[in-house]
Amino acid sequence: MEVIAMGIQGVFLNKTDIHKDIRGSFYESFNQKEWEAATGLKTTFVQDNFSNSKRGVLRGLHYQIEHPQGKLVRVLCGVIFDVVVDLRKESETFGHWIGMHISSHDYEQLWIPEGCAHGFYVVSEYANVMYKTTDYRYPEHERTIMWNDHDIDIRWPFWPSRRKEPILSEKDSGGMSFKQACME
Repeated sequence: MEVIAMGIQGVFLNKTDIHKDIRGSFYESFNQKEWEAATGLKTTFVQDNFSNSKRGVLRGLHYQIEHPQGKLVRVLCGVIFDVVVDLRKESETFGHWIGMHISSHDYEQLWIPEGCAHGFYVVSEYANVMYKTTDYRYPEHERTIMWNDHDIDIRWPFWPSRRKEPILSEKDSGGMSFKQACME
């Protein structure tokens, strides 16, 4: 496992060893010993989440104000543009965001530490996304920041072209501003 720092404190990309031959391929999607050795984190995952979304769907930017979740994200099928926003006021990268394409062809995983908001946009015809979390989902503590907040200014792959708006859930279309999120 190779770990690459991604520009926000504590966020990194895992590149997995893939074994290919005439039968196909094999890889370990998670190994606790290798995870700890590569990251220095003694992380316990308690929940796996799965989403299936069609092209144009934008999910996020989600986080929990209590019981924050660290997330290990991977794409099982398709391509997404994955975004992380640092909401940790004590962090050197507070208020910064990173975005990157993750695809099922690359077998990469993105680690998002507790205290960061997360969202993604589906670039391919559809995408199956799975992520492990370090805490359970608590709907009463869930929050959403608007995907197009001007203070964060995320450069989504379709943005700033306003010809096509993303497909949003009701929850995601009613998100708060970054400034409002910082006041909680």
